[in-house]
Amino acid sequence: AASEIPSALRIIAGNGAMGYHPTMFEWALAPGERFVSEPVFLYAFGGLVEQTISARSTPLDRAVEGPFQRFLSRHIGIVGERLPCDAPQWLTWANFGPDLNDAMIRQQADLAARAGFVQFLLDDGWQRDRLGTEPDTAKFPEFAATAEYIRSRGLKLGLWLSCFSDKDTPDLKALPDAHSLPVVTRLGGIAMSFTTPWREFYAQDLARLHDRYGAAYFKQDFSNIIYGDLAENHSNRTRKESLLRGLRGLLETQDRLRALAPDVMSQMTHEIYWDTPGSPCDLAALKHAARYHVSPNACGGIVSRGTSASAVDPQKVRAELLAACHQARQVFYSHRGLPLYCLEFYGAATEDHQGSLTAEVQDRQVVSWLLGAPLVFSGDLSTLSAEHLAHYQKRFSLVNRLHRSWDIYRHFQFSGVPAPNDADWHWWGKLNDGGCGTVIVVRGSGGAERRAINIPWVKPDRRYEVVALFSERRLGDFLGRQLQSTGVELTLPVFGQEILELVPAHTGGL
Repeated sequence: AASEIPSALRIIAGNGAMGYHPTMFEWALAPGERFVSEPVFLYAFGGLVEQTISARSTPLDRAVEGPFQRFLSRHIGIVGERLPCDAPQWLTWANFGPDLNDAMIRQQADLAARAGFVQFLLDDGWQRDRLGTEPDTAKFPEFAATAEYIRSRGLKLGLWLSCFSDKDTPDLKALPDAHSLPVVTRLGGIAMSFTTPWREFYAQDLARLHDRYGAAYFKQDFSNIIYGDLAENHSNRTRKESLLRGLRGLLETQDRLRALAPDVMSQMTHEIYWDTPGSPCDLAALKHAARYHVSPNACGGIVSRGTSASAVDPQKVRAELLAACHQARQVFYSHRGLPLYCLEFYGAATEDHQGSLTAEVQDRQVVSWLLGAPLVFSGDLSTLSAEHLAHYQKRFSLVNRLHRSWDIYRHFQFSGVPAPNDADWHWWGKLNDGGCGTVIVVRGSGGAERRAINIPWVKPDRRYEVVALFSERRLGDFLGRQLQSTGVELTLPVFGQEILELVPAHTGGL
């Protein structure tokens, strides 16, 4: 069962019944009016439960990881599929919060470029009073020059914004009655309503930022729809009705922005889509927005600025970094019915404190976010050594080479292998339709030092060369059915990881 009803208004029962949440939905109809619901559908599948050497492979899992994803692409439409996977992404929030300025941004952009990041997001704090879309000239005297500098480092510029404005922002001046009622306030601003013509102003404003500053990505944040809108001159007849109208207006705004600026990457957070922590990602979100920022907001391993070195326990920080990697894998896996490359989980901490960020932890970060694509990294890059930056660059260059070769970000296989955990081994596939690409293997705190890694998703009659990329070892040539039945032997230390590349045997390896 699947539904395009958006956010918290969607209900799917265990028996497949679908509809609107009874306590959050109503629609008032006048004589002659009609209501058209969002599409819902049932997807049928069949097959046997098959036992592999490591787990059970169910027909549901096999359907979800393959044919169902193709169904979504062909019949629902996934916006992110039409845009490049700009990854990895680094954003400012984790250590800096809203305390941004030109000098700091230029420093971080230099370091982000050296580390191999592709996308650079100015999170909350670049606008005047953190509201609207006008730069804070006290922080950024020449914001166009700041934006140009970021792009000159080979980074794609992203900007954070919200649906809150104040009396000095152009939108509220132009549309003084377009705010929600009851009035919702945040940061001294008031929430604008997506049920009004303001949404056209908003879409055009973002397109203007794209044209003026070269912004290629917008992170849209903060809640307002959840509170409802009863303003007399708006289209809502009841507060409950305004919830669906507001969500529909938000999604229509994404479509309008795409029409105005087709190459822009639009992202919605779980907060603007409902609340914090908000609803999980859903089909409606990915049909209209290119990316979705999932909850919870967590970035383990960040140390507050100004903390003295004597107050930092590097072992504790390292444990937090590893726990964040496990959490990322759990969060991505919980969304496995959706195309994971469209999801952002915040985040992997790019900070080192007295040796807390080892090369092994960096590797753990890179592979953990590879259930989808390497989104999102954050933290003060000036705490990193040249060796840290070079190691990130090496790993990001590797995974982007794999994506160019095999389109790995857009694939995810999980049937017939252990589910994500941090106590033993588990692994997953990033293989294309020909069975080529990568298999990511991680070991947790326990399990045997050596074990067989079965790969159920290859073509049984095709011969593959398997190369362990982190350890730079060729493991040999294998017939697909051998990889499916007995697998390939691998040795890893506790909390170790490896990326296996599978290529047609005649093409060579590294």
